Amino acid sequence: MEGLTLVPGRPRSRGAAGLPAVTPDCIIDAALELTARHGLETWTLRQLAGAVDVYPAVIYHHVGDRDTVVTAVVDRVLAKYQLPEMDLPWWDWWRSFLTNLRDVFLQYPGVARRVALNGPGTEAGGPTLNVAMRTLLGAGFEQDEAALVCRLLIIQACLVISMEDDQRMASKSVPDQLRTPEQNQEYFGELFDYAVDRILNGVEQRLHEVREQR
Repeated sequence: MEGLTLVPGRPRSRGAAGLPAVTPDCIIDAALELTARHGLETWTLRQLAGAVDVYPAVIYHHVGDRDTVVTAVVDRVLAKYQLPEMDLPWWDWWRSFLTNLRDVFLQYPGVARRVALNGPGTEAGGPTLNVAMRTLLGAGFEQDEAALVCRLLIIQACLVISMEDDQRMASKSVPDQLRTPEQNQEYFGELFDYAVDRILNGVEQRLHEVREQR
């Protein structure tokens, strides 16, 4: 198990034991590391407590239950990438945005699936979605359809990333020479690029229709 195991006789004071103080940030840091190593849905709250060297009740006290910790991890991951420059054309902005999203999400298996199912959290995801919506509104979509397009693009990109997550986790113990094409990193990179380009082209065609109707 990650971290140290609490044993009888250990000093009650973390300072006396030479351990740093427990804070919400250090708990999320540990959860982020566990996610990078094992995937978001694999580690347990007990493992997280072991990584921080506390009892599970301390996790509840400082952050909350596992789902609350997971939400905080997703927010932390979402905060790791930088948005493309706003002066890019909408197609290029989204191409860059989704590619950057893949680069970050692949470092933390399971986050893409969580975002595909539940959407990004409001704390870190809200500002990102506001910017993403502005690119679509500026391109010519009305508010309601822009929201649908935004969700579609993010969900589809995250689903392809989730497939790659699953294959990467499954193939960790498989020697390179025995891997199937679907377990090859280049294969999924090409698949992702193709899927994103085709979806963006479809959105572009819809945008032409919207403009012609005005």
